[in-house]
Amino acid sequence: MMGFAQADGLALIEIADAVLLRKLGWTKPILLLQGAFKVQDLSLVVAHQLHTVVHCDEQIDMLEHLPAGAQVDAYIKMNTGMNRLGMLPERALTAHQRLRSLASVRSVSMMTHFANSFSFRGPHRGITVDEQTQRFFAIAKQLECEVSLADSATVLTNQETVADWVRPGIMLYGATVFPLKRASDFELLPAMTLSSEIIGIQRIEAGCSVGYGGRFVAVRPMTIGVVACGYTDGYPRSAPDGTPILVDGIKTGVVGRVSMDSVTVDLTPVPLARVGSKVILWGQGLPVEDVATAAGSIGCELMCGLSHRVATVDE
Repeated sequence: MMGFAQADGLALIEIADAVLLRKLGWTKPILLLQGAFKVQDLSLVVAHQLHTVVHCDEQIDMLEHLPAGAQVDAYIKMNTGMNRLGMLPERALTAHQRLRSLASVRSVSMMTHFANSFSFRGPHRGITVDEQTQRFFAIAKQLECEVSLADSATVLTNQETVADWVRPGIMLYGATVFPLKRASDFELLPAMTLSSEIIGIQRIEAGCSVGYGGRFVAVRPMTIGVVACGYTDGYPRSAPDGTPILVDGIKTGVVGRVSMDSVTVDLTPVPLARVGSKVILWGQGLPVEDVATAAGSIGCELMCGLSHRVATVDE
């Protein structure tokens, strides 16, 4: 939590983790991004003074039945075009009036979520950030309340969305979701490096295959390194041959299908590699976006997908 000490608040999904943050000493706001779904969850919201998102009438129903003296801070989530969670703009006004009438609701704020902020004004399908912003403020300006729109992408590229509260996510890891931009374009530094080492070396002849299914077949004699990291750890099984990887600081690529506990790499560009050579799968020197793009994913999925068996080291 040291890296977030200067934040004005934290936002997450899991109530158990929000409670843990309180027990660890966090006293500033904590927002539950999907709100509470059960009455017993709402009791934890009250007990630990959590802020809660309200995105449907059923969540307001629960707030109406809070005992006397209970106090909560609510965020109405407005569906301005994402069409995931949230109330349509015309419903949001009614929800605001309903919440403001409750003695148990201390404050009501408004928020929305963008569908295409990652496009950075490039081609995409669906509604634009500007259209969603206009829909949001057409309602929010009628109310006296704090608002929250901006995610990482719009914090970096669209100041019109930066309001009372912003919700940066992936940029806190020093990464972006832009298909044609990299974190370094915005002077972001990687906050997570996934590293391992070479645990085995094989020398193969032309015509030999590597890994399950023989996806990769050598066209020349090659040296293959085996890296202690696989899809059980969170490295994407979808990573194709050539997915970038660093061995002793030198860029090379994946060869063969990613296994449960290992990745095989081409050591031809790294003739001095040995068992114990350091491997960086993404992070310092290798943007996670490069790995994610090769694997048909986004950096956020890769970083969120690391398993609990991956040891973490603070540096």
